Amino acid sequence: MRIQFVLNGKDTEVLVPPNATLLQLLRDELALTGTKDGCGTGECGACTVLMDGDPVNSCLILAPQADGHEIITVEGLAAVQDLHPLQKAFVEEGAVQCGYCTPGMLLSAKALLDRNPQPTDEEIREAISGNLCRCTGYERIVSAIRRAAEQMVRGA
Repeated sequence: MRIQFVLNGKDTEVLVPPNATLLQLLRDELALTGTKDGCGTGECGACTVLMDGDPVNSCLILAPQADGHEIITVEGLAAVQDLHPLQKAFVEEGAVQCGYCTPGMLLSAKALLDRNPQPTDEEIREAISGNLCRCTGYERIVSAIRRAAEQMVRGA
């Protein structure tokens, strides 16, 4: 199948098998390996990408379903020479350990901050509830998202 979509701000057209997942398309065909292959069942959130601004598990979305949509992966967060404020905050707060969950966490957090620039800690926890982390205990992740929100509101 031929599909067309916007990927990280660029018009993209590819041929995909009708049974390929969006995760397979991104990693295997388009070499965007920031999207992680975790559980394959939509439970861990490692494969989270944004589809039209909403976080989705790319392991559960068939690639043809991306036709006509906008997809953002972790590679689409940062400008060429500058990290996204969320990425900076994750580094500054020590919210990255093994890093496997980080791309999905970042994208879930971006979706939250795009909708709600000043979330409460409870809203942050709810927004990342579909993303499992085995290393950090979540406190530093929540702190990083809060820090990014504060910096983005101040325009820093």
